[in-house]
Amino acid sequence: MTAVVDRRLVVQTWLGTRLLLLVVACLVMVVDQRTPADCLANWDVQHFFAIAERGYTEDSLTAFFPGWPLMLRGLAALGVPLLVGGCALAAVGSALAAAALYRLGGPGAAIVWLLAPTAVFTLVPYTESVFCAAAFWAWERASARHWGQAAALAAVAASVRVSGLFLVGALLILALTQRGDGQAPMPWRSKLAHAAWLLLPAGVLFAYAAFLHLRTGSWLAWYQAQSSGWVRGFTWPWDSFWHTLDPMTPGAYPEHPEWSWVFRAEMLSMAVGVVVTVACLVRRRLAEASWVGVQVLAFSLSYWFFSVNRAVLLWFPLWTWLGGALNQRPGGGGSARPGAGGRAKGGLAVAAAAVALAVQALWAWLFYTGRWAS
Repeated sequence: MTAVVDRRLVVQTWLGTRLLLLVVACLVMVVDQRTPADCLANWDVQHFFAIAERGYTEDSLTAFFPGWPLMLRGLAALGVPLLVGGCALAAVGSALAAAALYRLGGPGAAIVWLLAPTAVFTLVPYTESVFCAAAFWAWERASARHWGQAAALAAVAASVRVSGLFLVGALLILALTQRGDGQAPMPWRSKLAHAAWLLLPAGVLFAYAAFLHLRTGSWLAWYQAQSSGWVRGFTWPWDSFWHTLDPMTPGAYPEHPEWSWVFRAEMLSMAVGVVVTVACLVRRRLAEASWVGVQVLAFSLSYWFFSVNRAVLLWFPLWTWLGGALNQRPGGGGSARPGAGGRAKGGLAVAAAAVALAVQALWAWLFYTGRWAS
């Protein structure tokens, strides 16, 4: 019965957050007289749609991996409008990602992920939902030692965004450190066999790099597109830190007052990534530490801390960690009714959820109104 209640709560949270995000979108459409496309197809969505419709017509577009535009193009070939198809895929992907987190960390992990501040990116046609669904399930399958399935899912993730490279690296560490049944040492022959499966997603990454080389003559075409189009050229971490401090100052960009606190959130997200990485290392979970830590390092090498708020959605160790506290039931010891401590904890959880939903709605408003939302 408990498992049924837990699954029902996860489904209710998924439905509730999707409804909240749609209600905010409708309010913006009515108040600001914006169309659905004006609200849901801002920022990178336009680039994804351009690739889906016309391919890589500009070098700057090669900063985006082809998997997501190809999915959109496939639905468009069936007569589904890009916006409708993208939102539908994002909704399905968010449900699958939550289901994977349920398997990895219990209902609490799925719930806190669905309540994440930047959840709007799991509703609009961005890559986060599909990537998280593929990556989280790849990790779940690898943890269960089903490496063929894990590799296939990781290949899907690798086709969608460059984070697939970090996923392959983390899965490789998992393969080489994984223990057998009963925590007995696993023979190296088995470890190497598991690691060999990762040639599949690695091949997807190489295929895109080779495509760009044929198109541009450079093996660094993806990095060059990121550097020239999105200010992601190599910067030392300490310089990136100082560059991020400037826009955090209130009034630094009077025409964009929201930028200061979004950049503060970027700084906070980086700090969260460092804490999660250290926590994983302390717990000797090297693969999870590499998954988060390498991403934090990569973000620290850009001109400033940029798009980290969205990347937090990918850090499943964070969500399983937070969810672990939520999974603990009040009034342990077989008590049918929670005590005062249990009721206090429940009240705190409800208050935290209310705050999370408010921040989620505010972040959705940023995106829907065309403001920078990371």
